[in-house]
Amino acid sequence: MNRHDRIESAVTTALTPLHLEVVDESHMHAVPAGAESHFKLLVVSDQFAGQGLVARHRTLNRLLREEFDHGLHALALHAWTPDEWLAKGGAAPESPLCLGGSKSASAA
Repeated sequence: MNRHDRIESAVTTALTPLHLEVVDESHMHAVPAGAESHFKLLVVSDQFAGQGLVARHRTLNRLLREEFDHGLHALALHAWTPDEWLAKGGAAPESPLCLGGSKSASAA
């Protein structure tokens, strides 16, 4: 099973999200092809109700600790309740271009 599928499985099992997007954004970074190192998650779950943003991010980081231990480098997290998701138009914002590694602002 690849990293995308493991992330999807872990989040689905723990949070039973109403909506889940797992996007591999590794191609936007200075990493080898197939690195599966940078992901964006949009998780919409009733379980986030009453939790602040930091608590939601901690939950997701704990769920994915093993992935971080084995090569996952970065997560862009969007962890919303269903009401927040609807208020935001039902879509996660676009991720910015990477300026690290061999990339620079002049190359963007």
